[in-house]
Amino acid sequence: MLARRTLGRIAAQPQVLGAAPSGARNMATLREIELRLKSVRNIEKITKSMKMIASTKLAKAQRAMQAGKQYGIANSEVFEHSPAEHSGKRKLFLVISSDKGLCGGIHSSVSKATRRAIADKDVPVEADSPIMVVGDKAKAQLSRALGKNLVLTFNQIGRDIPTFADAAGVADLIMKSGVQYDGITIVYNQFVSAISYESATMEVATEASLKESSGFKAYEMEEDVTKDLAEFSLANAIYATLTESHACEQSARRNAMDNASKNATDMISKLQMQYNRGRQAAITNELVDIITGASAL
Repeated sequence: MLARRTLGRIAAQPQVLGAAPSGARNMATLREIELRLKSVRNIEKITKSMKMIASTKLAKAQRAMQAGKQYGIANSEVFEHSPAEHSGKRKLFLVISSDKGLCGGIHSSVSKATRRAIADKDVPVEADSPIMVVGDKAKAQLSRALGKNLVLTFNQIGRDIPTFADAAGVADLIMKSGVQYDGITIVYNQFVSAISYESATMEVATEASLKESSGFKAYEMEEDVTKDLAEFSLANAIYATLTESHACEQSARRNAMDNASKNATDMISKLQMQYNRGRQAAITNELVDIITGASAL
């Protein structure tokens, strides 16, 4: 008798442990879809707000970029008729990025360009060439592949529109770092349009290369003049690339948030359709149960 009762209890249990009745399972699924819909709607609100903020900042960044480009143009005109002599294989790579994310692949663009420049066999560059990074995002990427080459990093630059004081501070720290190099290459993102950008490089003359230049040898200058000119030209180049990279970052963030908002809208429509179908199925099952019970009575 006891064995029959035990077998009856086992038979009465669900086939799968922890399984709920079909009606309860449908309601749980509807509850999960409802919670997911709520979270996706909140994400859509955030991405739309970030898109509006990035659009506002992009207009300011473009105006600052136009002003920064004037520094770069003036800097190139100084050395147009008396180019510096770039000698030596040991180059200093200055990578321009930022501390913020959610802007697509803008940081990986300069990281990949730096790795290609060092690994390029057509251009004579030493494998242990020093690397300095502006921004924590590119620093994290390059530390995995070229961690031994990193000698100096800068952060908290570019949180707002970069200024010439920021560029001058970076140039001053580079000159005082004591790192040995034969040339300076700045790797940055070049602004193509409001929806596109590409990685680019800019060569900057050093103090030693200016002294070896035939155009500068024609004039008698003191030691401090050449050093100050090299530091000032480096600050000009850094400022021009900082402002252009900042404009690229705001453009990429706006495009990324726009794509994220569109994806969230598509996901909301799919989840809403799935929720409606599940709700209709649950109502239909309840009606079938009611009709079946009424027929039995």
